[in-house]
Amino acid sequence: MIPAQVQPLIDGMLEAVWLVDTIDLRVVAANQAAEMLLGVPAGSLHGRPAVDLIATPEDQAFWEDAAAGLGDRILSETLVTHADGRSVPVERRISRLWLGPDWSAYLVALRDRSEQQQAEDELEKLIAELRATLESTADGILALDMHGAIRGYNQRFAELWGLPRALLTRRDDQAVYAWMQHGVVDREGYEQRLALIAQSPLVEASDTLVLRSGKVLERSTLPQYSRGQPIGRVYSFRDITQRLASESRLQLAAKVFEASLDAIIVADAAGRVVAANPSCERLIGCSRQSMTGRHLRELLLEPDNRDVLEQVRERLKVQGYWEGELRHFQQQGVGGPCHVAMVRLPDESGRTLHYIAFVKDLTDKMAAKRRIEELAYTDALTGLPNRLVLGERVEFAIALARRDSQPFAVLFVDLDRFKHINDSLGHLFGDRVLVEVAHRIRSCLREVDIVSRLGGDEFVLLIHQADARGAEQAARRVIAALSEPLTLDEMSFTMTCSIGIALYPNDGASLNDLIKNADAAMYRVKERGRASFRFYQPQMNVDLLSRMKIDHAMRQALGRGDFRLHYQPQIDVHSGAVIGAEALLRWRDEELGEVSPGRFIPVAEESGFIVALGEWVLGEAVQQAAAWHRQGLGLVVSINVSALQFQQAHFVEQVAAVIGAAGLPPRSLELELTESILIQDADEALLRLNALAALGVRLAIDDFGTGYSSLGYLKRFPIEKLKIDRSFIQGLPGDESDAGIVHAIVNLARALHLTVIAEGVETEAQREFLVQAGCDEFQGFLFSPAVASTELEEVLCRVSMAPARERSELQLLR
Repeated sequence: MIPAQVQPLIDGMLEAVWLVDTIDLRVVAANQAAEMLLGVPAGSLHGRPAVDLIATPEDQAFWEDAAAGLGDRILSETLVTHADGRSVPVERRISRLWLGPDWSAYLVALRDRSEQQQAEDELEKLIAELRATLESTADGILALDMHGAIRGYNQRFAELWGLPRALLTRRDDQAVYAWMQHGVVDREGYEQRLALIAQSPLVEASDTLVLRSGKVLERSTLPQYSRGQPIGRVYSFRDITQRLASESRLQLAAKVFEASLDAIIVADAAGRVVAANPSCERLIGCSRQSMTGRHLRELLLEPDNRDVLEQVRERLKVQGYWEGELRHFQQQGVGGPCHVAMVRLPDESGRTLHYIAFVKDLTDKMAAKRRIEELAYTDALTGLPNRLVLGERVEFAIALARRDSQPFAVLFVDLDRFKHINDSLGHLFGDRVLVEVAHRIRSCLREVDIVSRLGGDEFVLLIHQADARGAEQAARRVIAALSEPLTLDEMSFTMTCSIGIALYPNDGASLNDLIKNADAAMYRVKERGRASFRFYQPQMNVDLLSRMKIDHAMRQALGRGDFRLHYQPQIDVHSGAVIGAEALLRWRDEELGEVSPGRFIPVAEESGFIVALGEWVLGEAVQQAAAWHRQGLGLVVSINVSALQFQQAHFVEQVAAVIGAAGLPPRSLELELTESILIQDADEALLRLNALAALGVRLAIDDFGTGYSSLGYLKRFPIEKLKIDRSFIQGLPGDESDAGIVHAIVNLARALHLTVIAEGVETEAQREFLVQAGCDEFQGFLFSPAVASTELEEVLCRVSMAPARERSELQLLR
């Protein structure tokens, strides 16, 4: 509940404002300006998840960051959607407000930017006028921003570089850059030069480029300034082809050739070598002098086609450029494969002056390529396509979906409890199971679909042209196929799987986003019992980040000592005496406030942190019980033990060590276990329970009746007490079903000679019913809530000093 003064405060603000709870991320208050901005009825924002108000993918990421606690103050621009469907540009500011000692909220303030957007549109008109001016220059102009993005170019630039019409009609910076890189003869030198310019934002430079088309361009580059600060870079390109004489071209080429890592050969119009660079000497294995005058066919040839260079010459005559693979000559004979790019340099009348060949050795590259192709595209165990192939197929599916407006689905499949197979039967057996699982999944798909193994027992399925119905059908086929009995080495067993589904484009625009969201959906299936499927919903990421935030805060809190124990007294129903106390974990975080166990305990169990928490609780509770024992209070302290903690190999030894170090009589410690712990692996559980009983520790079953009970384990296990769950106490004495269950549990305990305690007792009528039913003990607010150890000692003191007739009144303490 927000403080009463908060609503009038935000109502008085001119900005649109709403408050969002920092953990649940739901709107808890909003002013009239916010409702007017969104065009929604008064009061309709209260209680809505913040993710329901998003209008852009960036907003989804924004609230995921907020759920993860990334920053207390954030300023950004975004869009909100009005109730009439139009998008309203806004400036958004978020800051954290503490609304009380234990609760905080995000204050989200938004300012309408519609008028500012109109001014920006006017600015675009001015830019269009400037562009018309650029078109009047004779040079090609290319303008970039500080990050290298293309801000614009004129028609002359497009003509000099021969940009195709397809690039002129759409905005695609990478395609333009790729066209330019492909168009230069010395591509490597071109890329190195661009990298040097990018590293020096203020550099002014000029150089010359030789294009495959035969043009020679003089390139100049200058930084662009605004208010004394660099804001971008302008390149100008001037065609100097006709201005250069053949000799100056050769001189220019010679300078480039000397520095190139690739072999470069210059030949005259007849194809005879006139120059070669040092890299060519290393490749061919002879000096430049010995190569001069030799024909190109003596250095570059194709063994199966001796006339290949004549064919290359004809292509050069028509197109001016040729590129392909040949083999290079060496002193010992034919060398290895090489990539050759050859260009013809004409004079002003179009006659050939020279040929330039750029030669790159491919020997090592071809060998590496063959090896990579063997390893890079398949999973070594199952033979399924790996993530690389999956990525390529998803990119193709995205392109197809954009063209045909057809969705597709990504399914994340995770085997249930596969770790048990590896742990019990070994990894080799587990690998055989994975191979069979891969075969079954593949049999469920169409030819156009693909299944990929990411690793371990995780598989990703790409279902082409599938909507939600098609994805559901595929998921059901996989679940049915994997649920069929599997037999290996005469051992039969059944596998199940959990599947999360993400649909393109609503659930992600890339492979990573789709897999992440499908994984989040699969995780929810695991939470809700496994062996099923679930579609992704945006709230899942927010919930996941909230759990991660709580998990991180818990781990830090344990190191800082922020956890504490409270103790709820356990009362003998007949005498009213306090005979024990249950240790209950409490946590107050500086940022999150008082966090209830119902919120952080499930997170701790899920992440495995419950083991560390349980060890801390055991140590603290035993120390307190020992202190009370030394004071002569004689209380039995009970603690809850999680399934994961109980299954630790050293659990019994740890209990023995803790009570031994504290000097606590073992009978003063009671361990409360849930029924699920006892029936998961009954034989192993029996061994540990017998070992604990041998120590002298008391053993009780917590929340009895809420799980899958078995009378068999009650007979076999050394259990001394049953605790009736509070869900059966709340309806007493009026609810007939609850009354019948309580009577049944008490009668069962009597038959097995077990003590019965009821939790959650809040009224005298409930206590009276339990007395009549034969219950032995109770705990609950009727006597006292869970309190700190010092407060419990004060309660014990008042009870012990009060006359017997007054103790019933003390039982109503809260």
